[in-house]
Amino acid sequence: QVQLVESGGGLVQAGDSLRLSCAASGRTLSTYAVGWFRQAPGKEREFVAAIRWTAGMTYYADSVKGRFTISGDNAKNTVYLQMTRLKSEDTAVYYCAAAPRWTSSVEVTKEQKYDYWGQGTQVTVSS
Repeated sequence: QVQLVESGGGLVQAGDSLRLSCAASGRTLSTYAVGWFRQAPGKEREFVAAIRWTAGMTYYADSVKGRFTISGDNAKNTVYLQMTRLKSEDTAVYYCAAAPRWTSSVEVTKEQKYDYWGQGTQVTVSS
């Protein structure tokens, strides 16, 4: 079982950058597929980005492609979400989650495939 804790959220202005962290304990995070999801007020939670470390692959929602980068640090057992050129529509609670390492390229975008979730971190982008 793995425990996940997000950090790094905050209030920024449109165009700014922010880096979110997802620190894991209990298990080695690189043995999982790790995803970032977000939920804006009044909306359903949506996929943002994912990394399958064993396959060396990353995945992004179209809305963040080219602006956000997901990466992992094995030594720190942490996954990051570097967010640049933030927009007001990026305002949401951001969650990291872990899925079995065999989760496929299609499945990593689906929240029901993730077994472990963090508590979330708020990102607010003012325009």
